[in-house]
Amino acid sequence: MKNYYFTSESVTEGHPDKLCDYISDCILDEYLKQDENSRVAVETFASKDTITIAGQVTSKGKVEIENLVREKVKEIGYDNDTTDMDYRTCKININITKQSQDIARGVDIRRSRWPRNNVWICLRWNWKLYAI
Repeated sequence: MKNYYFTSESVTEGHPDKLCDYISDCILDEYLKQDENSRVAVETFASKDTITIAGQVTSKGKVEIENLVREKVKEIGYDNDTTDMDYRTCKININITKQSQDIARGVDIRRSRWPRNNVWICLRWNWKLYAI
């Protein structure tokens, strides 16, 4: 039997990791509301009064990312200097480009290439299924 170390991380409500995941999820949700065929690969990073959003998006939807981020930061309760983050004054860096052609080629699969009977695909971390 092999010996190995198992490690895991758990963070509490309001932790920057949860804030970042929440912001990324909300960006994805907003794009999918506007265009169900959106492709969103976005990561969020937060550190002392700065939030950086980076990734690739291909969508017909238009999302005001800075406004969305400020709204979510406020919702969580980062609203003063004692929390090292204030939704009103924090710096928000956005570096989102269109999905690269290399990645698009890897995920562009025509429906005609899939079996037609009872095929589902999971597109989200929460296991929401879509029929194809």
